[in-house]
Amino acid sequence: MEARMAVDVVHDGEEAVAAGLVTSYDAIVLDIMLPVLDGFQVTRRLRDHRVESPILMLTARDSVDDRVAGLEAGADDYLVKPFALREVVARLRALTRRHVPNRKSELRAGKVVLDTAAHTMRVDGEYVELTNKEFAILEYFLLNQGRLLTRGQILDHVWDYDFNGGRNLIEVYVGRLRSKLIQAGAGDPFATVRGSGYRYSAERG
Repeated sequence: MEARMAVDVVHDGEEAVAAGLVTSYDAIVLDIMLPVLDGFQVTRRLRDHRVESPILMLTARDSVDDRVAGLEAGADDYLVKPFALREVVARLRALTRRHVPNRKSELRAGKVVLDTAAHTMRVDGEYVELTNKEFAILEYFLLNQGRLLTRGQILDHVWDYDFNGGRNLIEVYVGRLRSKLIQAGAGDPFATVRGSGYRYSAERG
């Protein structure tokens, strides 16, 4: 994406809660009018489970009561439709900056250090150049170290949910990351689970 943001898309409130509990997101965007569980309910459940990711609520309703309800449920900011996409991006950047003291900008796995603020990767202190997509995929793996990530999950996270590029594309990108990490001296941290996906473990390197 032009804004260098990787996005997971869910389709109802139950999926939103499940995703928020298993992944440490830099920020969460919630539409109030979600099916199954609305945005207020999702926010309260996430906060009840001590999920600290900043939450930006979206709604077509511009009443003071709605805004207060969203903030009291645990949301950090509120945006009324219609809005420009660049405003959403600006609000998200502001929210993530505000939460930096409570969140690490560096993700570490063995010799690998991924700086999500500077958008750089280092192996043993040496910088390794990554494309935007390679960076987004590696970030997703580092946020989920030791977990099996399916090709479908990676596609949905790094590309739009309706992307039709084919799952073989994931094999290409993981192959590129493998080569760069091996050449940089980090070994091969990717374990291929036949027919399922990949698992990232620094101990393999």
